[in-house]
Amino acid sequence: MNLRNIAIIAHVDHGKTTLVDALLKQSGTFRANQTVADCAMDSNDQERERGITILAKCTSILWHDTRINIVDTPGHADFGGEVERILGMVDGVVLLVDASEGPLPQTKFVLNKALALGLRPIVIINKVDRPDARIQEVLNEVFDLFVALEATEEQLDFPILYASGRQGWASHHADHKDKDLTPLFETVLGHVPAPQVNEAKPFTLLASILESDPYLGRILTGRIQSGVVKPNTTIKALARDGSLIEQARITKILAFRGLERVALEEAKAGDIVAIAGFSKATVADTLCDLVVTEAIPAAPVDPPTLAMTFSVNNSPLAGTEGNKVTGRMIHDRLMREGESNVAIKVSVSQDKDSFEVAGRGELQLGVLIETMRREGFELSVSRPRVLFKKDDSSGERLEPIEEVQVDVDEQYSGVVVQKISERKGDLHGMKPSGAGKVRLTFYVPARGLIGYFGEFMTDTRGTGLMNRLFHGYAPYKGELQGRRTGVLISNGDGAATAYNLWKLEERGPMLIDPNTKVYRGMIIGEHAKGNDLEVNILEGKKLTNVRTVNKDEAVRLTPPVKMTLEKAMAYIEDDELLEVTPQNIRLRKRFLDPNERKKAERAAESA
Repeated sequence: MNLRNIAIIAHVDHGKTTLVDALLKQSGTFRANQTVADCAMDSNDQERERGITILAKCTSILWHDTRINIVDTPGHADFGGEVERILGMVDGVVLLVDASEGPLPQTKFVLNKALALGLRPIVIINKVDRPDARIQEVLNEVFDLFVALEATEEQLDFPILYASGRQGWASHHADHKDKDLTPLFETVLGHVPAPQVNEAKPFTLLASILESDPYLGRILTGRIQSGVVKPNTTIKALARDGSLIEQARITKILAFRGLERVALEEAKAGDIVAIAGFSKATVADTLCDLVVTEAIPAAPVDPPTLAMTFSVNNSPLAGTEGNKVTGRMIHDRLMREGESNVAIKVSVSQDKDSFEVAGRGELQLGVLIETMRREGFELSVSRPRVLFKKDDSSGERLEPIEEVQVDVDEQYSGVVVQKISERKGDLHGMKPSGAGKVRLTFYVPARGLIGYFGEFMTDTRGTGLMNRLFHGYAPYKGELQGRRTGVLISNGDGAATAYNLWKLEERGPMLIDPNTKVYRGMIIGEHAKGNDLEVNILEGKKLTNVRTVNKDEAVRLTPPVKMTLEKAMAYIEDDELLEVTPQNIRLRKRFLDPNERKKAERAAESA
C-alpha cells in the first residue's frame, strides 16, 4: 500500500484540529450515522476547555489506495517540545494560516522547525469565509516569512490552497468554493514524497512520543526508519550517545487507524507505530534490532526559560481535600512528566520535599499543575521565575527575551506601548493590520511578561491579541517594579464571616467568599495600600438587645475577585505560595507565622 506521513502545523487557534476532523469525516473513517464530537483529536479535558492542542496526536486515513498518517501538533510555543519531535516522523507538512490574522509568532516557530528539517510545506490559507479575510495580503506575508526564514528555492515553490476547515472544503483558487477537501488530498499525494526507507536493513525506530497505559505499560510511538518488526521479537533501546539502555521483548505493536489504535502482526518501514514492552526507554531513544550499534540522531530541544518550585503542602488544611499529598508521590509524578515531556526538566532539592520544575512558559507549567490537581494531588507552588545564563566570555548575566506580537485597536496602542515599556520591553515594529487595528512587535524580558496577559486584556477591553515566542538571550535589563499593592492576611484559623468581610471591604477587594475556611497566614484580600496587613476575618457581629434600623443594617458584600490558576501564579510575590488542591486554589504567605515572616524579611534586607 502507498504511504504518506504528514504533520499539520499552525499558530494556536488557526484551525488545525477542525481541519483534521473534516479530513477524517470525508475520507470515510467514520460511519455515515456515527456521532463524532467537534475537535475529536482534542481528547484531553484541558484541551477542550482551553480550546488548544497540548499533546501531539496521530491518526490515519485511507484515501483511495493510499494511507495518510496525520499528526496534529500543538500551536503554542510552550509546547514546542512536542512539535520538534513530531516533525522528525513526517515527510511533509501542511501549514495553516488564518486568512485574517496572517502569520503569527507560533506560525514562525513551527515553520522554522519544519524548514530546518528540509520539509517542503503545503500552504493553506484557512478561514477564507471570514468577513474580515485579507487573502492576498496574508499570502504575501507568508511568502515574506519563508524568505525571512531562509527557505530554499525548492521550499519557496510551495503549493497554495484556500480553505474553510469548518465548512469542509479546499480550493486551488481564492475566488472559487469547492465542494469538499479533494484538492487537499490530491495535493498531499502529489507533493509529499513517500517515506524514503529500506525494508531490507535491520529494524530501527526513533521514539517521539511516550505514553503510559494501565494494561500495556510504557508505549513508545515513532516512525519505523528501516526494517520490519513483529510482536514477541526481542529488540533493544539505545540512548542518544549509542549506549545500551535495555533489551526487551515487544508485547504489542499498535497502529493508528482513524481515532483508534489496532494491533498489528507486522509493521514495515515508513509506518508510524506504537510499541509496548520497554520499561526504561524514553523519548529521543532509538529502538532497534540487536545487531544495530548506532543511534538515530535526535534534534536538540530549546532550553527551558521559566522555573517554579513544587513542594509538599504544609498548610493547616493539608490532606483534607486531596489523596496524593506526600513528597514521594509528587516526586514520582514529576519524574514521569520529565520523562515523557522533553521540554520540562525536574530537579530535586536538598530536603527532598521540594522540586524545581523548569519549562517553556507559564501556560505549560499551568497545564501541568492543573493536570496534577485533577489527579488528586495537593501541593504548594512558588511564583514563576526566569532562568538566567552567564556569558562564557564576559561573565555577564543574560536573561531570556521573548518576541511579542500584539494586534490591538489603534485607540489602545498607546497604553500597550507604555505598559510594555515599563516592563523593559523595546518596540521593534509597528504597522497597520487592517480593520482599524495595528500590529506591534516588541522584544521583552520573559520575567516582564509574567502576569501581564490579564492586564493586557483589561487595557484593550478584551479585544487585543497577544502572542509570544522565545527570541534568545540578552544582557540583564535591570530590576522590574513588583506588585504595587499589599495583601490582607488572616490572623487566625476558622471560617470567614460575612460581617467581617463587609467591614474590611474599605481596606481593599476580597479574594474569598463568606464561610470559606481560612488559616493564619492565608491571603484573603488585596490591601489598597502598599503594605501587608494582618486582619481578623473570623469574629462575628456582637449581639446586643438593641434593635434599631441603624444597628441592623443589612450586610451587602461586593463579589470577591476570583483567581484562576494562571492569574494566581502571576499575582503572588516571592515571599508567597500558591496552595493547589483538587477543590481549591489558595494564596498564602511562605511563612505562616508572623514572627517567622519578620525574621525572613530582615534576613532578605541584610542580604
